[in-house]
Amino acid sequence: MSTITFAPRRLSTALADTVDVTTRNLRSLFRTPQALIFATVQPVIFVLLFRYAFGGAIRVPGVNYVDYLMPGVFAQSVAFGAIGTAVGLSTDLRSGILVRFRTLPMARIAVLAGRTTADLARNLAVVAVMTGVGFAVGFRSSTGPDGLLAALGLVIAFAYAVSWVFVAIGLRVSDPEAAQAMGVPIIFLLVFTSSAFVPLQSMPGWLQAIGAHQPVNALATAERALTVGGPAARDVLISLAWSGGILLVFAALSARVYARMSR
Repeated sequence: MSTITFAPRRLSTALADTVDVTTRNLRSLFRTPQALIFATVQPVIFVLLFRYAFGGAIRVPGVNYVDYLMPGVFAQSVAFGAIGTAVGLSTDLRSGILVRFRTLPMARIAVLAGRTTADLARNLAVVAVMTGVGFAVGFRSSTGPDGLLAALGLVIAFAYAVSWVFVAIGLRVSDPEAAQAMGVPIIFLLVFTSSAFVPLQSMPGWLQAIGAHQPVNALATAERALTVGGPAARDVLISLAWSGGILLVFAALSARVYARMSR
């Protein structure tokens, strides 16, 4: 009997530890609301700039530009928001709290899962705000609420997956500013070589080839298929494959790095 219940007990302990670490990280976030505010202000600025300042110069055949824009903004918001995972983890590393966690009788994965779960909650708040902003500037889902909710589900799945990329970065860099400096160019290139704000067809051929085969573009394309209309199954599967692959690879890598630090 003890052999049969051993694995479930370990799982329940890991889940309880994850909840504890998540709660701790959420409390830290609430103590510094500026971080959440700034995480929301940046995508709002992008919405306003591209909707009103640049939108008149951008034409997307068959689609209102605001309906084209918002899926890209959702992708951009969570992609840049993931940098906060690396910054938060590197801050914990520098403060020594991770050393204290390693001395406690708790599941090792809970430290990392707690960080990504807390950041997932932050991303949910940002996505909710951005949805309201989108509707305020004229965004509408042609497929109704079901299509919009499915698209936002893809956004949240991507947000959680990409946060593990920045867990790996945060564990390698003990300086928060350096962690941010490493993350910004990566996300900047992924977002602005994708179709987040302009169609790929407007870019040079060599850049189209790069932009068409990367995760941010896959997410934005799948979102538009779900909200604007048209065949969506293939694009959704591609986006889910990217998110699932990123999650599996970087969760395993992060767990391995953290386990080596614990020795």
